[in-house]
Amino acid sequence: MTDKPSVLFVCVHNAGRSQMAAAYLTHLAGDAVEVRSAGSAPADQINPAVVQAMAEEGIDIAAETPKILTTDAVQASDVVITMGCGDTCPVFPGKRYLDWQLDDPAGQGVDAVRPIRDEIRARVERLAAELTTG
Repeated sequence: MTDKPSVLFVCVHNAGRSQMAAAYLTHLAGDAVEVRSAGSAPADQINPAVVQAMAEEGIDIAAETPKILTTDAVQASDVVITMGCGDTCPVFPGKRYLDWQLDDPAGQGVDAVRPIRDEIRARVERLAAELTTG
């Protein structure tokens, strides 16, 4: 077991919000935090507008693929952040759960994705500061 905090970001398709959040936390915290993302009903690919919006930030997520949410991923995480996946995320005692209410970028163009991306960045910056100082 590691002393490194671990965070799991969960949304329905694991193609937008959770991918952006995971990429930002990895970018900001580096190896100080273990980062995972998953979806309750993963899409076939990452939303292209999300890939473009993150590229504008200098973060390349084009090679990422949506992953299915597993009980093991939740059990292995200290913090579980849901983004519109409802009650599909299993709940275990001793885990910290946060629910971030964010617009879904599915089917949106890059102009609509940018404000969602920026809100996720602000939330992840606060989370990273909290997890890496302490």
